[in-house]
Amino acid sequence: MSWTSLYVLSIVFVATLIRSTFGFGEALFAVPLLALRIPLQVATPLVTLLSITIAGSIVLQDFRQIHLRSSGGLLLPSLLGIPLGLLLLTSPLQLLVKILLALVIIGFAGFSLIGRLPPELKTDKLGWLLGCGFCAGVLGAAYGMNGPPLVIYGTMRRWSAQHFRATLQGYFLPASALGMLGYWLAGLWTAAVTHYYLTSLLVIIPGVWLGRMANHRLDPRRFLRIVHLGLVSVGVVLLTQALRAA
Repeated sequence: MSWTSLYVLSIVFVATLIRSTFGFGEALFAVPLLALRIPLQVATPLVTLLSITIAGSIVLQDFRQIHLRSSGGLLLPSLLGIPLGLLLLTSPLQLLVKILLALVIIGFAGFSLIGRLPPELKTDKLGWLLGCGFCAGVLGAAYGMNGPPLVIYGTMRRWSAQHFRATLQGYFLPASALGMLGYWLAGLWTAAVTHYYLTSLLVIIPGVWLGRMANHRLDPRRFLRIVHLGLVSVGVVLLTQALRAA
């Protein structure tokens, strides 16, 4: 096995552990690190295939933990947000929007970290489902970061760590499958992507299993704290990217 393959396996294992433990965040970790050794056109579809596999594994294991109404309610408006996200890629307002999004994410997560949780939604509210789902579609298409709006919604619904992890996979499984279809139609699902994916199965399975164990053992307060620290990291990365491009 080549050094490049070993490098890919190590990144995929850690990314799988992150995704299986917290339900999101693996793309932010994996894509830039994989792109250091393999082409971005290979790294991005590879991470999408990993997302499908991880989400499918979690759904099969913890189907009863999924809030089906929530995941479905978030997915539908997310599809409507994708065209706007694609427009942002070439829009002159892209940098401004990225900065505003970063500040909102950092502000929300920072506010929660100091012990002030957002208002609680005791049931699914159509307005919040539409808003968070739509924003997830925009962020996913424009920056590859669907997670922050979904995390905000899950925090407001006060999902447990187990429900949080499982319900997000109910969203990511079909969303990632549609994304992979797009890569296939664009000719980006290449032999190299398939090779690295099949090799990565060696570490995905133990990564999902270990992540599930960690998720089930996390104290609810500690879980939310780590999730919000992750959101702050996402916001900082977005803000840094925007300022560098300005």
